[in-house]
Amino acid sequence: MNIPLLALAAFLLAPVAAAFAAAKPNIILVMPDDVGYGDYASLGNPLIRTPSVDTFKKESLLFTQFHVSPTCAPCRSALMSGRHEFKNGVTHTILERERMALSTYTLPQLLKSVGYTSGIFGKWHLGDEAAYQPDRRGFDEVYIHGGGGIGQIFPGSCGDAPGNTNLNPTLLHNGTFEKTTGYCTDLFFAQALKWIDAKRTAKQPFFAYIPLNAAHGPHVVPEEYYQHYLGKPGVTEDTAKFLGMVENVDTNFGQLLAKLKEWGIAENTLVIYLGSDNGGTAGRAIFNAGMKAGKGTTYQGGTRVPVFFRWPAGGIPAGTECDALSAHLDLFPTLAELTGATLSPAVKQQVEGRSFLPLLKNPQTPVADRTLVHHVGRWPKGKAADSKHAKSAIQNARFTLVNNTELYDLKADPGETTNVIAQHPEVVAQLRATYDQWWRDVQPLLVNENVTGIPTINPFQELYYKQFGGSPTAAALKRMDPHSPPGGEDAKTPKNRRGKAAKQADIP
Repeated sequence: MNIPLLALAAFLLAPVAAAFAAAKPNIILVMPDDVGYGDYASLGNPLIRTPSVDTFKKESLLFTQFHVSPTCAPCRSALMSGRHEFKNGVTHTILERERMALSTYTLPQLLKSVGYTSGIFGKWHLGDEAAYQPDRRGFDEVYIHGGGGIGQIFPGSCGDAPGNTNLNPTLLHNGTFEKTTGYCTDLFFAQALKWIDAKRTAKQPFFAYIPLNAAHGPHVVPEEYYQHYLGKPGVTEDTAKFLGMVENVDTNFGQLLAKLKEWGIAENTLVIYLGSDNGGTAGRAIFNAGMKAGKGTTYQGGTRVPVFFRWPAGGIPAGTECDALSAHLDLFPTLAELTGATLSPAVKQQVEGRSFLPLLKNPQTPVADRTLVHHVGRWPKGKAADSKHAKSAIQNARFTLVNNTELYDLKADPGETTNVIAQHPEVVAQLRATYDQWWRDVQPLLVNENVTGIPTINPFQELYYKQFGGSPTAAALKRMDPHSPPGGEDAKTPKNRRGKAAKQADIP
């Protein structure tokens, strides 16, 4: 029944898609890090101050059943490729398993084919070695830190410049390090605005990708952004700093929107605010939007995040919501259709997401049901075959099967409190069969599981010392030795810049 409805919708909306493509909107994608669905005031948080996002919500279409990956690098990989992260070889956030396969065709490469220029400002986290860097993956402007967090260094090739912090960080700008003055989020937005200004003056359509490191730990932020949260019920100093980092992102986002209006390009700019790269972390103690668990899990709290779309010239209805099951891997095909990009046969094989362009015009457009697979990965080296169901979930619009043993009816029980696996054997059988096929499909694509030739010093540090002189200490090299990583293969206790065992939330 649903397929004919989809075909009818596609037929009726074909002229709309053509008009969208002809418009060639500028595209801006802003994505904070480690911020949950419940970390915004307009979505129910009782303490946080997010006036810019709250106002933006009234001007946008909000997808309320949108899913991302359970952790950082996997999410970014799916965004860039339109397919599940495992099919890009990304099964972890460190240990070379964060590197997006070099065979992957990326979103900025796609947009370049239809005349766009692309810039990234913030956190890449899909490989720090030269061949994996964003300037080799379609981006024309690059302004980033290394690894999964500012100042973090992990065994192998994943890591940032030495001694880095959120304040006055050393950032890589088009292949050269720059020692900056200021707060990281302010710097990323400022550089993005500078670049956008140049591109709009040149009248070239642009894609500005602003994937921030905030509010990822360590939680470092200027005092004026967090002191007013201290003393609130349930708020520790660390939680206050987390909330302050989110508030700072919100302030910068508001300034970005104001500039678009001032420059006269807001009407034909598609602004996408993707609420987080994974589920919630430090803010869950305050409000978790009624969901179970958070980052690093495959419960709804680990993968469901808000995403807002605003494009006045494109006719996206303001102040509306869409509850269609959707995901980060849908952005690639959506932007392809929206901009009129043609997918080669090989790219069509790569992309498994589906365009929700019809939903941007009419959020009530009928859509067929689908399944999404969530998997944390992070298994010990050589244990992929034994980790099929470990921290996994497969869901459709109504049910989610978690760890192959728990079934939840998301319509009746969105908080995943009651396991109903015994009541729905036919649903379980169908989801298991789909998952089994998915697992078979990903095995040949797990290209990073048995990596050799791992460097003993990460590429960002090597480049830093080449530019500024000096060398890492013997102790630092020992910490980075991939043959004896601290805390075991899964690096649960890596050393970060504070010289202490990192919290699990600090692992990207």
